[in-house]
Amino acid sequence: MKKHITPSTLFCLIIWLFSFSVNAQNLDETINKKEQQEVIAAVGKLLEDNYVFPEMGKKMADQLNKNLKKGLYKDIKDAHAFQAALTKDLQSVSNDKHLKVLFDPAEIAQQQQAVTPEDEQKLTDQMVARNRLGNFGFHEVKILEGNIGYLDLRSFQGTGYAGDTAVAAMNFLSNSDAIIIDLRQNGGGSPHMIQLITSYLYDEEPVHLNNFYDRPSDSHSQTWTLPHVPGKRNPDAPVYVLTSERTFSAAEEFSYNLKNLERATLIGETTGGGAHPGGHQIATDRFAVWLPTGRAINPITNTNWEGTGVTPHIEVKQKQAFDTAYTKALEGLIENNPDKNAQARYQWIIEGLKAAEQSIKLSPADLKAYTGSYGPRVITTADNNLYYQREDGPQYQLIPMGNHTFMIEEIPYFRIKFEHQNDQVTALIGQYDNGRTDKNSKD
Repeated sequence: MKKHITPSTLFCLIIWLFSFSVNAQNLDETINKKEQQEVIAAVGKLLEDNYVFPEMGKKMADQLNKNLKKGLYKDIKDAHAFQAALTKDLQSVSNDKHLKVLFDPAEIAQQQQAVTPEDEQKLTDQMVARNRLGNFGFHEVKILEGNIGYLDLRSFQGTGYAGDTAVAAMNFLSNSDAIIIDLRQNGGGSPHMIQLITSYLYDEEPVHLNNFYDRPSDSHSQTWTLPHVPGKRNPDAPVYVLTSERTFSAAEEFSYNLKNLERATLIGETTGGGAHPGGHQIATDRFAVWLPTGRAINPITNTNWEGTGVTPHIEVKQKQAFDTAYTKALEGLIENNPDKNAQARYQWIIEGLKAAEQSIKLSPADLKAYTGSYGPRVITTADNNLYYQREDGPQYQLIPMGNHTFMIEEIPYFRIKFEHQNDQVTALIGQYDNGRTDKNSKD
């Protein structure tokens, strides 16, 4: 999570967070004692002057100096190894997972050479072009069976360049009866994107999302939902947020906000535990620090998730989070929809999800019993699986659901049930999610 305070700060944070460093050819990656001393002095000064907690900043700076005097770094000749050692030592004192020392001379040189507004704009344009290749973090947006929206969001990027994509995604989901937001691979980003996306989950009345304290400016700020967003809001749809141990920073803030506002059900794993906003600061010509300079203060809990992570309402392995959320969403729609036909259709989808989880295997005798012609429909066997084909249409694999019933992944509204008499398969019954059936006897 990062707090953007000024345009210049915004520029530095964006360039550092989302840019890919261009390593210079024949780059000297060794480090000597003199440079180690310079780096530790510069990093220590940045910590003392800017780290969110002054006492902790001084404590970390002192620890690096003690380690240097003890000779703990004297055998380190590789700059990357030195970077890793400093990061480990700093985090051992503060337990702050945001805090990192970085060896990146190529990127530092780029920033130092960007002396004019035109230079800065060029770097920003390059960064935006790279992030466009990942669709600004919006990896997938779709409508699942049952009119449940799904958004796989990999990062919360700045609204200045990713806002239009966010608006398009949220409007696409605006007619959903429930929404699943997948943050299992989201490592953070901008609180402004949190604000924009969250605003689509509420009506026009502003909702207090979070507070921030920034040490360098000794200032407090607040974020609220926006009174106006382009397009249509969806304030009534139940929201389910998927989390994992990799969910971090701004993705944690989004989850924490909605959890404490009781606007979403969190499903998955406890998140990484990084709640201190900040940004990259140059220490020397070859080293920089990702330095937390502020802290989030939730208006409901008066604290944050630093070091503890955000605990989901329903704890499951992250691989199971999607199926769990999808099922919970459908069960909620059944409970709140008096329409019996709609309830039956939601139940139909749940049964399919459960069948996919079970992975039922058929015996050779079962395969042989089902194989045959049923009027225009033909069941064949290959690779220990059953396949369905109607006349000259495409061939589909049948997925066992139990009780002689099968589903087809490519045709979610259609299933097949085999009828038996005297332990013999006698007919194939086509079942549809609207309740209709048709039947063909076995030839």
